[in-house]
Amino acid sequence: METFDFLGFGVDAWITIITILAMFTVLLFTKLRSDVVFLVAVGILYVTGVLDAKEALSGISSTSVAVVGVLFVVIAGLMHTGVLQWIVKHLLGTPNTYTKAVMRLMLPVAALSSFLSNTTVVALFVNIVKMWSKKLGISPSKLLIPLSYASGMGGVCTLIGTPPNLIISGLYEEKTGEAMNILATTIPGLFCLAVGVLSIIAMRRLLPNRKTPEEAFASTGDYTVEMLVPSDNQHIGMTIGELKLNTVRGGSLVELRHFDGEKVLSPVPDDEPLMGGDRLVYAGQIGELLELEQTHGLVNADHHVFHYDDVNKEKHYLRTAYITFGSSLIGTTMGTNGFEKEHKLILVAVSRRGSRIEESPRSVVLKAGDTLLLESASEQKTDSQRMASDLHFFESEEIPNIDYRTLISTVIMLAIAEKLGYEPFPFLIALMIAVSSSFATPIGSPTHMLVYGPGGYRFSDFLRIGLLMNLIILAANIFIVNWVYPLTPLNP
Repeated sequence: METFDFLGFGVDAWITIITILAMFTVLLFTKLRSDVVFLVAVGILYVTGVLDAKEALSGISSTSVAVVGVLFVVIAGLMHTGVLQWIVKHLLGTPNTYTKAVMRLMLPVAALSSFLSNTTVVALFVNIVKMWSKKLGISPSKLLIPLSYASGMGGVCTLIGTPPNLIISGLYEEKTGEAMNILATTIPGLFCLAVGVLSIIAMRRLLPNRKTPEEAFASTGDYTVEMLVPSDNQHIGMTIGELKLNTVRGGSLVELRHFDGEKVLSPVPDDEPLMGGDRLVYAGQIGELLELEQTHGLVNADHHVFHYDDVNKEKHYLRTAYITFGSSLIGTTMGTNGFEKEHKLILVAVSRRGSRIEESPRSVVLKAGDTLLLESASEQKTDSQRMASDLHFFESEEIPNIDYRTLISTVIMLAIAEKLGYEPFPFLIALMIAVSSSFATPIGSPTHMLVYGPGGYRFSDFLRIGLLMNLIILAANIFIVNWVYPLTPLNP
């Protein structure tokens, strides 16, 4: 075994190559958490003797990991004490032009992202920006993309601004024995931020003017109908199952409210009896649902009990979420995929590109980016491990895992610098800016995904302005890094 050699690689090298290829395959084609996959890969390398115990545990015990963990604690403290909310409330003001609005939004967001997780900052600002934009008379879609871009550009202004910065600086210290200064990226980062803000203002016509999903869901009367059971209805005493009222032509039963105020949420049991004075709330195509007047003797309720603004007061909660790219729900319908039953949620309506889909919601073939209005019997927390890969709830503040591609890019950049005979420092500073400058697609950054649904965006909206932003920030990155940190040959 010791003399084994194939294509110039020994046993340890081939075990490493196979493990890495298997790891990437699992990451690309399964929904297993990346941290679990990495730990299993490290465990394989340790068991096979490629790594010793010190090497296997060096990543977990690194300074970068410790700093990221401490930052999460600090962020949680700032959020739960209300400090961040107070800062946000007093930063935006009431600008009278779009240019001033962009400046008042992007600069504070960038400043906060320099020291806090940019994902957390965007999660805090999303709902506030939506309300603020309504106050200013500006479409939220004109401000949410700048919000996401600002968080990415602000994060590179310090080493603790983004987890990739910490990882890259940690690998640099491990390679050279020298620690990077916490402000090493400040001058290049501020320059690129200034260029980015001015570019957004100059290219504001490329930002879309979209309706938000909330506008599509503004009036529950537009997609629900409440039917009343008259006291002389011939079907009184029969069950929901016998009358086949759970799923009817044009929609499905969302809620049954008995005459005494008792409420039964979907799925309403088949053995639930129907009584005079009961109200049945259906979601779907109203014109077809009203046929229940002829088929089952129901009447359209004159006083509605199901209103968007009041539902939470009555302890049944409406929540909005959008379907993530790569979701297992894509290409399925809620009527067949079992998602509602598994997670105790009820689909009330579906919005696509800012407009509600005019058909029975449980029959809609779902696509990435669709916004769902869901009802739950309680204000339950999102099961992040099971649901995050399929849906992202607008109120979610989950912080995504660090992208494994940062590690690969850093190793490649170190190798390139060494091969060219230059110090790796300028290359890594440029890399820190580059990894946070993915503007062209909504899947380029977790913060883009946070604003994608609330802004009612299409995939092409990011492409239209993002490609130009990529080129502009790339040019600014190359210029400023070469000016601040000129290439230095390696000492012989």
